[in-house]
Amino acid sequence: MVSKTKIKSRIKRKTNTELAETISLAAKAAKPWMEVAKILSGPTRKYSSLNLSDIEKQTEIGDTVVVPGKVLSKGELTKKVRICSISISQSAREKLKKTKSESVTILEEIQKNPKAQGVKILR
Repeated sequence: MVSKTKIKSRIKRKTNTELAETISLAAKAAKPWMEVAKILSGPTRKYSSLNLSDIEKQTEIGDTVVVPGKVLSKGELTKKVRICSISISQSAREKLKKTKSESVTILEEIQKNPKAQGVKILR
């Protein structure tokens, strides 16, 4: 269990200002975002790397998915979903355009949806 105080001290070690802002906002927002803040405040080697095939298996049409890490392009995505992640590979971004899926940063999603309504966190 990681406390809010521990997360605040971990933010100081982050050199990426956008990531630090994301963690800070997530810690202040609703409870589901706290889970994302805990993951992102830790070491980068513990971030998730999900392929599009993994996202395809775990989602329904119209879902909003949060990946606390990077989205990779292995596999195909056949349904329209909204993917929120720290980063996304260029080839995965091109595959998302084919299904008219949307990709945004976690920071943008927290600002738009602070209560985390309808959000699935995938690891």
